[in-house]
Amino acid sequence: MQASNRTGVLAVLSRRCFPLVKISIPIVGGRRWWLAPILVSIWPAFQALRVLMGWQEGAFDGVAVQTTLIGFPLMILAIGLGLRIIGAEIEQGTLEISYTIPGGASRAWLGKLVGTVLILLFAEAVLALWCEIFFLPISFSALYGAFQESLFYLVTAMAMAVWSRSQITGAMLSALVFAINAFLTGFGANPMRISPTFNSLALRHRSPEEVLAFTVQNRVGMALLITAIIAATFSRAERREKMLR
Repeated sequence: MQASNRTGVLAVLSRRCFPLVKISIPIVGGRRWWLAPILVSIWPAFQALRVLMGWQEGAFDGVAVQTTLIGFPLMILAIGLGLRIIGAEIEQGTLEISYTIPGGASRAWLGKLVGTVLILLFAEAVLALWCEIFFLPISFSALYGAFQESLFYLVTAMAMAVWSRSQITGAMLSALVFAINAFLTGFGANPMRISPTFNSLALRHRSPEEVLAFTVQNRVGMALLITAIIAATFSRAERREKMLR
């Protein structure tokens, strides 16, 4: 009985959410949204060229997979897409239409957010394939770490665009957060537990127990932080009088 009820709930959710997500993907990524995951391949192709031409001193190791080979282009793509989730509506003057959507505007924005995450997952799969073919095998930890980085900057860019009510200002603020994090962590080389670019493979002189503890703390903490940013951003965007002023 319980299994049938769960199946029914999942069926209802899929019928309601899937069409919204399907519509949201081209709205955020454009009609040729599928080009974005392919364009990120320029970065690993350039890195492969550097290795072949001898411009890169030594081969890339497992630490470089998460942030350098996969994470960097994924984070740049995430910032660009995150700015468009709500920021594009603000600048195009279509935000008021979102408030008339049945179920609330947050339902539409959540659909856009989920659609954007699917684009990022597609892009990550393309980048992972590049790494497997031209560089070295990748681990689940590196894949999840790269996804966490991109998801953090996705919601950060979305939040910055909403709070500043401008895509340009949001892009500048997101770039500032990106630069500060890169400076403090050495672009992932210094594994700080409070950083979205935390890389467990960079903990070379720690015991397995410490590595596990640090990783769990970072993953759980980042998940809570990302959820809080989404909730705060949607709450701000729902304040119709302030957003349309």
